[in-house]
Amino acid sequence: MAYNRHMTDSPCNGELDLAIIGGGAAGVLVAIQVLRQARSPLALAIFEPASQLAKGIAYATPWPEHLLNVPAAKMSAFAEQPADFLDYLMAVNAYPGETREVLGERYVGRHHFAAYLQQRLQEAVAASPAQLQVIAQPVRGLTPDDSGYRLQLGDGHTWHAAQGVLATGNSMRPLPVAGADGLPADTVVEAWDYDGVRALAGAHALAIVGSGLSMADTVLALVAAGHTGPLHVISRHGLLPLPHAHAGLPDFDPAPLLPMTLRQRLRTLRRQVRRAEADGLPWQGVMDRLRPHGQALWCSLDEADQRRFLRHGVRYWDVHRHRIAEEVDAQLRALQANGQLRVHRARLDRVWREGDALQLSGHDAAGHPQQWTIGGVINATGVETRATALRNPLLQQLQADGLARPGPHGLGLDSTVPGDRVRSAGGQPQARLGVLGSLRIGSLWESLAVPELRQQAQALATQVVAGAATAMP
Repeated sequence: MAYNRHMTDSPCNGELDLAIIGGGAAGVLVAIQVLRQARSPLALAIFEPASQLAKGIAYATPWPEHLLNVPAAKMSAFAEQPADFLDYLMAVNAYPGETREVLGERYVGRHHFAAYLQQRLQEAVAASPAQLQVIAQPVRGLTPDDSGYRLQLGDGHTWHAAQGVLATGNSMRPLPVAGADGLPADTVVEAWDYDGVRALAGAHALAIVGSGLSMADTVLALVAAGHTGPLHVISRHGLLPLPHAHAGLPDFDPAPLLPMTLRQRLRTLRRQVRRAEADGLPWQGVMDRLRPHGQALWCSLDEADQRRFLRHGVRYWDVHRHRIAEEVDAQLRALQANGQLRVHRARLDRVWREGDALQLSGHDAAGHPQQWTIGGVINATGVETRATALRNPLLQQLQADGLARPGPHGLGLDSTVPGDRVRSAGGQPQARLGVLGSLRIGSLWESLAVPELRQQAQALATQVVAGAATAMP
């Protein structure tokens, strides 16, 4: 990513108005919003050890087979400019010869979104009185003082910021298989290691643990890399993501769902799906009507119903809510039909090396033993949401020091709703420390996708700019 006169990767000084911890999509969206809203020469920095900004887990892939899960026309970084991403794709001629109307309905390669955010960041920097620094270091510790926070970096340097934003992004769950840690690194790969996955391609069998969106990415990458062997997808429920559908939306108002219990909501939704189908509309339209109300629906459930949803309904929600492009669904179905992709509903026990191969054992829902002979294992279990299992040293330090606590049901970090302030161990909101993205899943549930990220980034920026103005003499 090229820099301009307002942006540098070299430290200018150790004093900041804002420290953005994390330079993936969430952190870049915050930076863009602060730069756009700033009316004075604020000093802000993104702390991100990766070589390029905006390339977090979702958008780091360089491979064209990895597509966005929503059409291009719905991926703008700005709610008030809903066609902005589409404008970018047309301006850079990302799909030569394609009309704007057709491109708006296309599920484009995810690498385009990272490039889009990088360009919009550069434009925001050039037009802002604020100055952005990019510090290629992880933040290992955060210590409060009377005027903000001291940041301890991975290289031992210390910075100070009046305000901070946690935008650390997603991390993958550990592979739930005994023995995996003792195997060679090139035989056990995370789904988000895009190059590592492709390196496993060959004629041997492979196991993919998890059956969600990361699984779909993995399968497409392996096939594109020439893999011809069996692909064993293993998960507790054996449910694959469902496809989108292009059709009209049903006449369904989700607002009456808010005072209902979880059971009443499910009955109502089933009734709405039957009604939509009777009108010739797919069930996906009912979910699309729910989409803007996800946070309100979660927050209006009582604690017991939230627990019930997490225990019994979450996987079924995921496959209906987090859908895939029709073309991706068609590829998966074709691979199932020809026998290369094999889905197993099972719990895994252990994995071990035996000769030149790996042995993976488990048991199905009836308790019957299962075993697979494979050449490698891919961890596609998805985003880690349990606060106590987050492997980021900073997040561990914040919880250990009482500066943060687990969110509801132990998911993410607790934060104010409404608002975005991190809550300390005692429940007090920290006025100078905000958070967005997957760390808010326990508080908001819907907090990973672009519509939520852009709204949270805009609200955070408004608080940051207002706070900086109040602090000025």
